[in-house]
Amino acid sequence: MSKKWIISPPPPTDFLNEHPELPPAVARLMYNRNLRTQEQIDEFLNPDYSQDIHDPFLFNDMEKAVKIIFDAITTNKNIVVHGDYDADGVTASTIIISCLKKLGCKNVSVFLPHRETDGYGLNLNTVKALKEKGTDLIITCDCGVSNTPEVTLAKELGMQVIVTDHHSIPAQTPPADAIIHPKMPNEKYPDKTLCGGAVAFKLIQALLQTHKKTNEFLSDGQTHEAFEKWQLDLVAIASIGDMVPLLGESRTLTRYGLTVINKTKNIGLRKLMFVAGILDENGQLKKGAIDAGTVGFQIVPRINAAGRMDHANVAFELLMCEDENEAETLAWALNQNNLDRQKLTENLVAQAIKQVKETNQENNSAIFVLGEGWPTGILGLIAGRLKDMYYKPAMAMGLNRGEITASGRSIAEFNLIAAIQNNPEFFAKFGGHPQACGFTLKSLDMLEGLKKRLNEVAAEQTKNIELVPQINIDAEVDLDDINWELYDLLQKFEPFGMNNEEPTYVARGLTITGISPVGQDGKHLKISLKHNSQVVRKTIGFGLGDCNRHPDDWKNNLHVGDKIDMAFCIEANEWNGTRELQMTIEDIKKSDH
Repeated sequence: MSKKWIISPPPPTDFLNEHPELPPAVARLMYNRNLRTQEQIDEFLNPDYSQDIHDPFLFNDMEKAVKIIFDAITTNKNIVVHGDYDADGVTASTIIISCLKKLGCKNVSVFLPHRETDGYGLNLNTVKALKEKGTDLIITCDCGVSNTPEVTLAKELGMQVIVTDHHSIPAQTPPADAIIHPKMPNEKYPDKTLCGGAVAFKLIQALLQTHKKTNEFLSDGQTHEAFEKWQLDLVAIASIGDMVPLLGESRTLTRYGLTVINKTKNIGLRKLMFVAGILDENGQLKKGAIDAGTVGFQIVPRINAAGRMDHANVAFELLMCEDENEAETLAWALNQNNLDRQKLTENLVAQAIKQVKETNQENNSAIFVLGEGWPTGILGLIAGRLKDMYYKPAMAMGLNRGEITASGRSIAEFNLIAAIQNNPEFFAKFGGHPQACGFTLKSLDMLEGLKKRLNEVAAEQTKNIELVPQINIDAEVDLDDINWELYDLLQKFEPFGMNNEEPTYVARGLTITGISPVGQDGKHLKISLKHNSQVVRKTIGFGLGDCNRHPDDWKNNLHVGDKIDMAFCIEANEWNGTRELQMTIEDIKKSDH
């Protein structure tokens, strides 16, 4: 599908005059990201851990949560941290359990649900099983706010429950003893977009502050401040992996977290980076510093692969591991899970595309695909690919053990979780965000009704909107003006992520001087280009040669001498001791120039 290129206008003269200290390229990027005040600009360009991290006790229920936890530690109660099976939930669980152990807690364990058999969040069978094992306190991570029946049962069985979560708030919230969630009604915590790992981090910040009042050191002799900051590597992984807006406190946490990742003491994380090819055998970085891209494309998928292909316990054990040999074994297991996940995803995506075409859904308002035996862990990846390909909400469903479970992915113009919440009669269970959800169908015979209903809702809500994928472009440039000075300016905007996407530029009338498919099955394209001089610039288009993602079939329809327009980001390519500027292609069009 052809994408619409939206080129941002230059900032008004008044804005430039108010900020004469900003180079024009930086001022334009600030204005485009709606960073208009001096305070916003200063926090963005120079995030300060001592100034830009909020007091955790601003959460309405934080004092209650801290008291419950310390009472449980003091009286030797049995605490279970109930996490989730993705990178956000696994890191959140690791953060809390690591802290509780440093605070001297003797009876703490983790429960991570199995994606296939347990599903997302708490379930009634899990609550009963935890009670039978003598659990006194359940602390949820990255889940819980949609689990009113399950929390109600836990309370009836005599257990205390603390919910830490960040997902969309349902109509009825659970009767937990404390809920730490930035979006709760009347919640006064200022940052509303923290991920699950960051919410867990706020909880341990409060625990550490309280413990420090009567203890100079933690149980291992470490200072409270040191332990807190060494957890930031996991917070960064969670924030990048869950794709929350990297602005405000999340940006500060992630920025400092990336610094910690580059020198992390976490043995399991270091081994994972070794098997991913980020570190060499001596534990040294093979290329430049680890950035958000490295985390998002190399670390997060391997952590997620555990819950998709096997069990998230493998990832949790890796991040908690203190033995070098065991950590390396676990890291290789995750790496293999990730390879298996990649192969299975490609196979199932091809099946899903075929199904969409055979059922003539290309013109529907929402897309549904169903596969018998499709693993729950892959459904979100299938839905995401369909959403990108057709630019409409997509639901990928798996029929397993007589039950349909699904993951949905949506476009910016359609709030998927709201549509689900407004039609609860179809679901045994659901949860998620505006652009991502998961659900279990109440019964198989409700499937056709659900398809009809969500297609009607999507059609109604998007009827006056042109549904075309957009690329937001910061400026049109001459390719010959791309230099190291501009690249260095752009580094001030890292870490890139949601609501702070990597700056994108467009250049028009470029002449192709060379083109070659690279990678497995030639799915990526290397293209050499000239603009308004004889200087040849190198570009890389990831996935550009994949006709499933690019129906234009650029691999066979581009030739030397052709003229194209290109939307791109600016990267530094480092290999074998050399460093050169490289343009990463976001989209191309045949040029009218």
